[in-house]
Amino acid sequence: MAKVRVGITQGDTNGIGYEVIIKALSDARMLDMCTPVVYGSSKAFGFYRKQIPETENINTNVISSAKDAHPKRVNIVNCIPENFQIEPGQQTQEGSKAAIAALEMAVRELKEGAIDVLVTAPFNKRAVSDETFKFPGHTEYLVNEFGAKDGLMFLCADKMRVGVATNHLSLAKVPAAITEERILSKLRLMNNSLLRDFGVVKPKLAVLGLNPHSGDRGLLGEEEINVIAPAIKKANEEGILAFGPYPPDGFFSINMQYKFDAVLAMYHDQGLIPFKSLAFDSGVNFTAGLPVVRTSPDHGTAYDLAGENKANPQSMMSSIYMAIDIYRNRQLYDQMRANPLPLKEVDTTPKEKPGKPVIA
Repeated sequence: MAKVRVGITQGDTNGIGYEVIIKALSDARMLDMCTPVVYGSSKAFGFYRKQIPETENINTNVISSAKDAHPKRVNIVNCIPENFQIEPGQQTQEGSKAAIAALEMAVRELKEGAIDVLVTAPFNKRAVSDETFKFPGHTEYLVNEFGAKDGLMFLCADKMRVGVATNHLSLAKVPAAITEERILSKLRLMNNSLLRDFGVVKPKLAVLGLNPHSGDRGLLGEEEINVIAPAIKKANEEGILAFGPYPPDGFFSINMQYKFDAVLAMYHDQGLIPFKSLAFDSGVNFTAGLPVVRTSPDHGTAYDLAGENKANPQSMMSSIYMAIDIYRNRQLYDQMRANPLPLKEVDTTPKEKPGKPVIA
């Protein structure tokens, strides 16, 4: 079986992106499982590697395209000028431009088939929005680049998956954005992703309410009655096993998330605060609904830790492993759909046993 070619974008050069990338790729198992291609800068890679003594023996290979990647080395595609400034812990225009340049080149090569999956290190959303990047985050950018009808920000850990209905959206705009069609679209994406990407046979989905106590029968808001419940009903009519809406305040505190294959939260913090509280070190942000596989660590640039050799690489490692797993799962699922096993005809006619005639 051919190794999966994993493209990894550097993110903000002044954050912890390089540190977690280098630490993750120093694990000996990585080169057995995949061919890593880092989109960024060999200069920045070398700068941060010197600050992590235990990773100095990593074998690197500087290339101009992933098409030239060496299967037994960490490959680096230079996307930015050699004279750019590295300022750990600082939010700078150069750091933001470098993050965008690496992302754009990685996406270009992903479209061309030079890499199989994409793992993105974090950038600062405020900083990149001041440049030419006009999207609130990676998710929205990738949905646009790959022409997807919709996308789902899907936070995944070992036993917990949480999607959000409204992604990176101001809280003041959330109520107007919660519509039947939006919720139904996210439930379809979530259900299809669980089937194809995670191998869940009959996904069970929980849907959270928008208001405190899920509106308390209309006393604290009517979105649950007028919008969310009707969307769940329509999903059920399509064969999607969706349940709710559940009061969001107590849902995670009594471990209800483990009774379902995934949970749909109505807005960003409603889903991400409990998820990160329970799975921050190993959580993965997966974009469901794309024709390609993209994952990312569930943390940000963490400027306060940059250059200190204190960042935990577990989320980056999990992102790489999950991207590989999803890529393989999709291959298997699509193969099974294209070539279903033939059903054997079963002869139900009663058979006589030796010495015991069949009694009609």
